[in-house]
This record gives sequence, structure tokens and C-alpha cells, in this order.
Amino acid sequence: MRKTKIVCTIGPATDDENIMRELMLAGMNVARFNFSHGDYETHEKRFRMVEKLRKELDLPIATLLDTKGPEIRLGKFVDNKPVEIHDGDTYTLTTDDVPCTAEIGSVSFKKLPRDVSIGTRILINDGVIELKAEKVTNTEIVCRVIHGGKLSNNKGINVPGVKLSMPYLSENDMNDLEFGAKMGYDFIAASFVRTAADINYLRKFTQSLGWFDVRIIAKIENTDGVENIDEILEAADGIMVARGDMGVEIPFEQIPAIQKSLIKKGYNAGKQVITATQMLESMITNPRP
Repeated sequence: MRKTKIVCTIGPATDDENIMRELMLAGMNVARFNFSHGDYETHEKRFRMVEKLRKELDLPIATLLDTKGPEIRLGKFVDNKPVEIHDGDTYTLTTDDVPCTAEIGSVSFKKLPRDVSIGTRILINDGVIELKAEKVTNTEIVCRVIHGGKLSNNKGINVPGVKLSMPYLSENDMNDLEFGAKMGYDFIAASFVRTAADINYLRKFTQSLGWFDVRIIAKIENTDGVENIDEILEAADGIMVARGDMGVEIPFEQIPAIQKSLIKKGYNAGKQVITATQMLESMITNPRP
């Protein structure tokens, strides 16, 4: 019996029932639904297909709802056109709802200026762009561009090492979880977990929905999650080593050692461990690894 299980992210490429059947027969153990994309109608259609095929094939295929999590994003740019910012430029992040330009960008988290200070590193677009805060007001963060690049609509923002005051569950996440409870997903992959309190808050919410049997997997993808791994393991049913987002806040060369440490801690705690992101990345374009 194969002890290592395979999690497959399903999407438009697997909407064909024959392809989904082939995935299951090839060894898929878990169907991952990424709630950062898609609408409820699409997710329900895919869930029903997985449900139908696992009964037809008599295979124990689990379903996993991957939450969007507490994210900070840029707003939309004028005419939806990307812009380029360069090393040494001044770029201002604002809580005002204004169209983004090459000089200013609105942010989704309105309390961000309260959480940062002069000298804070701010990363955009998975760390491609790096800013340094030089002046902070109640509504604006005036930054120096350390590493420039292309900015476009809704790019993600990371603030490494800063304790953000945003709530763990957004209204969007709560709606997604209500949908998940109705469908009956087997697992939740909880994105951007920082402390055990995040897991406890999530579990209390799922129980309020009457969703008592769902298992919660804490995604470890930031410095807080790594530092608080012991308490997170006590609260969660398992962990996911989410190497992609972790690599935004933590230097690449440290990721392999951290990954091994997290996996060992998970095993020692008797919890399930998933390693994710950039798995068999070359097979996106090649038929073999």
C-alpha cells in the first residue's frame, strides 16, 4: 500500500469527467478546490463530479477546501493597464479608494498604515517588487522602491515580520466556509495561519455551522507560522508546508531546512503533513519530471 498520498488541484483542465476519472484511477487521493478562484456554481459542479466518480469507482477520494485567507492586495490600475516602477522611485500606498498609477496604489487592508513603521519592508507580487517605508501617516505609506518591476491589478502584498491586526477570517472566507459546510468537504486548508488562535477561531466558526467532522490543515507559509509551529500543531489536525508563499518572506536557501524541520515536527506530533507548491513544476511544460 502506498503510504504517501497525492493531492491534485482541480480546475478547468479537469472539468472533463473522463480526465477526472483518469486522475482518480492514476492515484489521486485528495481533490483540492482552490477558493482563490472560481465561483460557487463552478465549485459545486466540480464537487458533485468528484462525489459521483468516487462512488462509481469505489475509491476513498477526499475533498479539500483551500481558503483564500487574510490577504492584502493592491487595487485596480487606470484602464486596467500594468505600470512599471523603477529602483529609487517614490511609491505611495494609500487606504483611499483611488485608481492605481505608477505613483500611488490603494490597498485592501485599511489599517495597514497603523501596523507598519518607518523602515518596514513591503513586498508586492510574490516579492518581485520591494519597497521600504520612509513616511507613514494615518492613511498613507510613502515608500522608496528598492527593487522595481511591473505592477498590475490586485497583486498581493506581504509585510515580512510585521504583526498585522487584520482578523483571521474575512467575510469572503466565512461565506466560502458556509458553502463548504453545505457541500460537506472533508478537509479545510487554512491559509496564512499565524498562531494556534487562528485555528481555534476557525474551528469555532465551523462548529457554529454544524460542521463538526471537518479536519483542519494549517498552511504554514509565513515567519509567524514557522515560529509558532508547536502550538499550531496542537490545535490543527495537520499542516501543509506551503513553500511558495513561504519563499516570499523567508530566503530561498532556508526553505529546505525549514521544510524538513516542519515535516519532522508534524510526524512527531502524529499529525498529517502535506508538502505543496512547485511540486513537479517542470511537468507543466514537460511530459516527464
